[in-house]
Amino acid sequence: MFPECPQSELGGERMTYNTYHCAKCGCPTTDATALCRECEEIESMKNKIHNGDSVKLMEELMDNTIDLTVTSPPYDKLRDYNGYSFDFEGMANELFRVTKEGGVVVWVVSDSTINGSETGTSFKQALYFKELGFNLHDTMIYQKQTMSFPDKTRYFNCFEYMFVFSKGKPKSINLIRDRKNKWAGTLTHGTKRESNGELTRRKQYVMGEFGVRFNTWEYATGLNCSTKDKIAFKHPAIFPEKLAEDHIISWSNEGDIVLDPMCGSGTTCKMAKLNHRNYIGIDESEEYCNIARERLSSPNLKTKSEDEQ
Repeated sequence: MFPECPQSELGGERMTYNTYHCAKCGCPTTDATALCRECEEIESMKNKIHNGDSVKLMEELMDNTIDLTVTSPPYDKLRDYNGYSFDFEGMANELFRVTKEGGVVVWVVSDSTINGSETGTSFKQALYFKELGFNLHDTMIYQKQTMSFPDKTRYFNCFEYMFVFSKGKPKSINLIRDRKNKWAGTLTHGTKRESNGELTRRKQYVMGEFGVRFNTWEYATGLNCSTKDKIAFKHPAIFPEKLAEDHIISWSNEGDIVLDPMCGSGTTCKMAKLNHRNYIGIDESEEYCNIARERLSSPNLKTKSEDEQ
């Protein structure tokens, strides 16, 4: 194809030139084998752990790049993350910018208790995400089979929030169906209350053996439960590999890009790699980045298809 270029400054003559297209996004390039500048930037960041200021490194990503983010910020001041600070609003704004239309951000968070009152930071953050334009697609619960030190004045805390934000309607929804149905094989029946108060009969169908799981997910935590990678526990607050994997399966597809801008020991990145997704991990701590890189470069790390062979 030889389209005409704009008016040349040399003598005002019009010229023709070859038009090639980026193999990733299809926009025009000057080389048949080249990617456009934006795609080159994302390719240079994919499947790597990056050490540096998370917000500044995210600024290097072009708009609408990321399919899914699974991350967990510092919970108030419950942990010391090698003394690094956390710019919540800066990160939230960048997450909205880089997330694709239909993309999802999973924000795993909890609150500390100060002077007898929970801070409510998790809710404040959720409301800020909504103000930016995210939909609060689901408020999920991460229930632990263990608990923190008991408190004599309140019920024992054994859960954290998993806020699922979407930029518009989620483009990838792969709901996990592993909840055993008590009435499997039977014909459903019942009614539904409409907004006007009337009852309508539900459409009948045969109940399957398994149904979509509830939005409270329970996981065992600790050594050999959260992960078998002992080096990961050099980080003060890892979440279970299965938690990251379940969200990656639910809200992305193979080949998608999964981001963790506070990747810590690299759990999200590891599970993205195992499930045939691309990953981008960012952390301010060089020590944690090295832990993540060691986990991701392990010779024992096999993708799901390799493990099944």
